[in-house]
Formats: sequence, structure tokens, C-alpha cells
Amino acid sequence: MSIKEKKKEQCNLFKETAKKYELILLNDEVNTFDYVVDCLIRICEHETFQAEQCALITHYNGKCSVRNGRLNEMNQLCMRLLEANLRAEVN
Repeated sequence: MSIKEKKKEQCNLFKETAKKYELILLNDEVNTFDYVVDCLIRICEHETFQAEQCALITHYNGKCSVRNGRLNEMNQLCMRLLEANLRAEVN
């Protein structure tokens, strides 16, 4: 096997192990729109416009992917959203 082929194989292996996970915000009938936007800004580090768009998508579609990343990071953010009394999950 050539060096070029070996590097390509290693690169493909890295892609498989570096799977991205999604943090999904789920709609609820409890929290206000402004509160959800505020939480997305504070917890997920969204800009105001992005947080507003995610809140609207969640409201009308029932859910929205609000962040992508490594499993550990998405689980930590999910826990913080849950602690803020929002509904969320990691996929």
C-alpha cells in the first residue's frame, strides 16, 4: 500500500469516528418565545437572529436542530437546556 493510499484510509477512518450529532430543540406549550430565544443565546451561543429563527422553526414544526457537534458537547448543551426547563434531545 502506498503512502498516499494509507493517508486516504486514515482520513476516511477519521471521518467515521468524528460523527457529528445534532442538538434538537422540541416545542412545548409552557415557555415563552422570548425565554426560548434567551436560552438559545445564553446556552447555545446563538446570535439573536439565529435564536429567533430556531424558536420560530421549533414553534411551527415541533422541533429544530439548534447545534451540531461532538456527542459529549451536545449532551452537555442538552442538559443545560433541560435544566432551563426546555425540551431537547441529541440525535
